[in-house]
Amino acid sequence: MSFLDKLNERYATKAMNGEVVPQEKIDNILEAIRLAPTSSGLQPFEVFVITNDEIKSKIKEIAWNQSQVTDCSHLLVFAAWDNYTEDRINYMFDLTNEIRGFKNEGWENYRQMLLSSYPQKDAETNFEHAARQTYIAFMAAISQAAYEGVDTTPMEGFEPAALDKILQLREKGLRSTLILPIGYRDADKDWLVNLVKVRKPMEKLVTFL
Repeated sequence: MSFLDKLNERYATKAMNGEVVPQEKIDNILEAIRLAPTSSGLQPFEVFVITNDEIKSKIKEIAWNQSQVTDCSHLLVFAAWDNYTEDRINYMFDLTNEIRGFKNEGWENYRQMLLSSYPQKDAETNFEHAARQTYIAFMAAISQAAYEGVDTTPMEGFEPAALDKILQLREKGLRSTLILPIGYRDADKDWLVNLVKVRKPMEKLVTFL
């Protein structure tokens, strides 16, 4: 089965059966997140992997009581930086220099450009930019899960402020943006499982110039 076949097969699972996803598959999904592209390579977010049933139950209450939150194997919470700071920017540039083993003048000039830009903007503008980066990594997770033969349910349907409080994200300089239940479908309870995927025809989506 090709990668596109797997993407065509995947869907937003509406019921999960509680079966535990092997750790190797979870690790691969997390690695896909880690490898996802982000603006300037800053990776301005963190991911929380929730398996604790008590925490899942609390999150379900502020996520429209969607059953996948508690019936999934692992629940991923994506949380973006609440702001771009000099320390956060410098960490990624210093890490790059450490891993590559040298300093590049152009790269250092780019560091200074970011340092003279992001920290001077208001926090909400910076958070919105960081939040958009989480969507890129989010799609990497969904795609890798499909490749692994694992089901997912992309979710924006929750109360971010309440989730931030449950996980104490604000104290960590983070704000929640997305959640992703990962597990296996309960076909007998999932009304969507056998329905044909519907997407725009290519000519309605893509314009060649």
